[in-house]
Amino acid sequence: MDFTLSEEQKMIQKTVRDFVNKELKPLEQEVLKNEREGRHGISSEKVKELQTKARDIGFWGINTPEEYGGANLGPIMSVLIAMELGRTFVPFSFGGSADNILYECNEEQKEEYLIPLINGERRSCFALTEPGAGSDARNIKMKAEKDGDHWVLNGEKVFITGGNEADFAMVFAVTDKEKGANGGVTCFLVDREMGWKSEYIHTMGEWGPATLVFENVRVPEKNILGELGHGFSLGMKWIGQGRYMIPARAIGSAERLLQMAIDYSQTRVTFGKPISERQAIQWMIADSAVEIEAAKWIVFRAAWMAENGMDARHQSSMAKLNGGLMANQVVDRVMQIHGGMGYTKELPIERWYRELRLYRIFEGTDEIQRRTIARNLLKGHAKVGELL
Repeated sequence: MDFTLSEEQKMIQKTVRDFVNKELKPLEQEVLKNEREGRHGISSEKVKELQTKARDIGFWGINTPEEYGGANLGPIMSVLIAMELGRTFVPFSFGGSADNILYECNEEQKEEYLIPLINGERRSCFALTEPGAGSDARNIKMKAEKDGDHWVLNGEKVFITGGNEADFAMVFAVTDKEKGANGGVTCFLVDREMGWKSEYIHTMGEWGPATLVFENVRVPEKNILGELGHGFSLGMKWIGQGRYMIPARAIGSAERLLQMAIDYSQTRVTFGKPISERQAIQWMIADSAVEIEAAKWIVFRAAWMAENGMDARHQSSMAKLNGGLMANQVVDRVMQIHGGMGYTKELPIERWYRELRLYRIFEGTDEIQRRTIARNLLKGHAKVGELL
């Protein structure tokens, strides 16, 4: 069994790390200052500038098919890239990508939504979660009623990432109440100009999701994404990928934080000795290193399974559960090692502390992952000690 990265993978990993070190890390103090003063950490103009620089070195549309100008690097390479981007808290992602379900667009929809999104001319959001339908996504209530050649949408979506900035949304609504999630939910492409409104949700961290409000929003029949009634399965397709990409980014953050703790422990002196010589500190460092390494290989296996066309849902749930818990344990230890300074806003530790707490909630809570893992084992969909 060979765990060695290929030369191409090593080259891409190094290029991304160099980009993070050269272009993103120098912005960290500015981001902290902006956020302390109530502004966005980084402007959309600066993000576009950075994405253009990245495009010049070949990083555009990491998972976008070549026919749309993307690199189509696949799950394993995407995980490696996410780990490198996780080494900074500067809010940045490479451009040229689209939500995976948008590839279900017909030709007309591709011209209006998919291609402009890939080119950076439009912004989208994925609108599934509702006040009573978060972990229980099948419980969505938003109504879509047929009226001639239009559907009329009424309801509310919450905690929608990018909902305040998007000019169109992928909205999931009930088109057949009797069938519900089993063939009665449809996904609609809904332009903001059709009438929906967004409201900013203030959170513990810097993530600023939105509430989307729909009051008699009329959507043309031609804006159905995929098939009528098959929206729920599309939504689950979108969520599945995030369950191994989120912990991948958490690993990068945890590695950066652990290095900060190592460096600090070797310079912070108490009672005549660096605290790195104290067993209490050494154990926190050792436990963190072991947990990071374990999380990394769970994530890599999920990505490997996905890349090889295998069903990676069970492994992805384990990756999501383990990765979120790991990152929260590591950042807590790193703050403890730094003491009072770790608690201040002068260092990014408290910011990461708030940000990483979200990893145990969005894209499927810890409890949902445990439910999924246990159900798979109890029903025989996955087996203990299954051959690799």
